Amino acid sequence: MGADRPVPDGPPPDLVFRRRLRPVQVAHELWGARELVRALAERDLRARYKQAVLGFAWAVLTPLALCAIFTLVFHRAVKIDTGNAPYTLFAYVGLIVWQFFSNTMNQGALSLANNLSLLNKVYCPREVFPLATMLVATVDMVIGIGVLGLMFLVFWTAPAATFLWALPLLAIQFAFTYGVALVLSVAVVYLRDVRHLLPIITQMGVFATPVAYPLAKIPQRMQEVYVGLNPLGAVIEGYRKALLFGEAPDAALTSIAAVSSVVFLVGGYLLFKKLETGIADVA
Repeated sequence: MGADRPVPDGPPPDLVFRRRLRPVQVAHELWGARELVRALAERDLRARYKQAVLGFAWAVLTPLALCAIFTLVFHRAVKIDTGNAPYTLFAYVGLIVWQFFSNTMNQGALSLANNLSLLNKVYCPREVFPLATMLVATVDMVIGIGVLGLMFLVFWTAPAATFLWALPLLAIQFAFTYGVALVLSVAVVYLRDVRHLLPIITQMGVFATPVAYPLAKIPQRMQEVYVGLNPLGAVIEGYRKALLFGEAPDAALTSIAAVSSVVFLVGGYLLFKKLETGIADVA
């Protein structure tokens, strides 16, 4: 009679591991690991600028160099129309956002692979590693904003009174960037080829994103879809309107970018937590 009993396909349901993510618990763990995030960010900053003659000046040399190239190519040769705003300011605002995103993306993608010895020995929320790289990129962005302030003085102009619109745009920028960094960080562990794609994505992305040109260059009928796929387009355009033209960001496009960034953040985090349990085995 025992042979007639059906053979179960797997373990009993009560023995199956089901991971439940509770937002309050997740936030509490991240807050508890804040000192680790600070220590990781400080370590990366020291490693990057240690024994560098120019030190933190390297944080702005790349965007300034790109800004000079864009000014020569897009402004003088292609004649990009930027309204009343100097093109150098116009381009540099976009470059600050892009540098923040590209630095977080490139360093965040390698954050788990570069810290395997640490995360296999010490228990901590694994998401702190890409978060620390975003903190480093934030330091670079703050330095870049300081240079932007000097550029306003050079061009004898001042940020428009609508600059406070930059705060919600900053939240959208952070949410989207962190979501992408989470996905790429775990993707590099499972698919090592991803790290070779990062330079290509960076080179193509700076031209696919309205950094050197306005969002208006994207056909009107495609702008909503474009912003949904790349929220940085609405973020950069919003910064320019708020800082350079004294206008509020486009409500529709900014709303789409906000929703899209939340989707990227939540989806990226869920994928990260789903795959993080196998990081030690794969690595």
